[in-house]
Amino acid sequence: MDRRVNHHNSQHEGDLPEEERITVVPPTEISAHRQYVPTIDNYTKGEADRLLEQGAQQHQNGQFEASRLSFHQALTVYYELQDQRGAGRTLGNLGLVYYALGNFAKAVEYSEQSLAIAQSIKDQRLESQALGNIGNSYRHLGNHAKAIEFQQQSLLVVRELKDLSAEVAALNNLGLAYKALGDYSAAIEYQHQSLIVARDLQDQEAEGQILRNLGNACYALGDYVKAIAYYKQRLALVQQTGDHRIEVQILRNLGNACYAIGDYSAAIGYGEQRLAIASETDDLRSQEQALSHLGVAYEALSNYAKAIEYYEQRLRIARTLQDSRVEGQALGSLRVACYALGDYAKVMEYDQ
Repeated sequence: MDRRVNHHNSQHEGDLPEEERITVVPPTEISAHRQYVPTIDNYTKGEADRLLEQGAQQHQNGQFEASRLSFHQALTVYYELQDQRGAGRTLGNLGLVYYALGNFAKAVEYSEQSLAIAQSIKDQRLESQALGNIGNSYRHLGNHAKAIEFQQQSLLVVRELKDLSAEVAALNNLGLAYKALGDYSAAIEYQHQSLIVARDLQDQEAEGQILRNLGNACYALGDYVKAIAYYKQRLALVQQTGDHRIEVQILRNLGNACYAIGDYSAAIGYGEQRLAIASETDDLRSQEQALSHLGVAYEALSNYAKAIEYYEQRLRIARTLQDSRVEGQALGSLRVACYALGDYAKVMEYDQ
């Protein structure tokens, strides 16, 4: 599971964001803390180790291309030295980098090489990491059967290791694989197991991500009441950290779920909170989306005057953003609301 730990367009239909590559990953065994400018003339284990650490640091900082180059250079040295353990670790990290870059076929290729070495030298920790990344990559490639197969193998290995942190990752990723397959009940079962272990470990970061995944799975299953319960727990955790970007996303999901059960007042309440935070942080895109959802919720209450007020604000932001698609949507919403209100002059104005 990767801790970047994977969302909604400007419409109201209740679509939830996909997790994409936002899964949960156990901490890497590499302790990277310093930069190193390589010279590949001297083939020494120390140099290879420094390159591996440098690549891990770059990966952690989101410098994926630089990280990829460092790992490839480290791999060259490890191969030259015939150091299987070093090569296996580096191949595994290359698999993670290609996964982060969205090149899932390459991620599988390098992770499979890492897996082969891990099994030959009987390194179960490296084996579990490779199995997990292969499973995640197959999920994105649409091969759900293989995704589940590799995640189940990963779960077996981490349970043999009695590594609870890695078990949290494996259970959650297995849940994501079942969700991608459309088996939401199985997804919820595995992610609930993952949540229990994460709470035992008092790992709030993993707990928050799993709560999001559980909420999304329940939403997809049509169990909006449970989705709301999980989103509320997720919101409480995020409000402790002050991460407004994530808070806005959760408030959107809560608003969608409340709208889905017909609780329009609650949907409006969450929409107003979302709009306030987006305004404080000057996030125009989140503002226009929140305004759209608020307008739709007020329309559902037949309060067309209030809906028009929000749609007009959305139109102004769309023009500020120079987003013709959103501008067209806002104008369409305004025409419908004005027509419902009987303000045909305004309908004609927005037609023009």
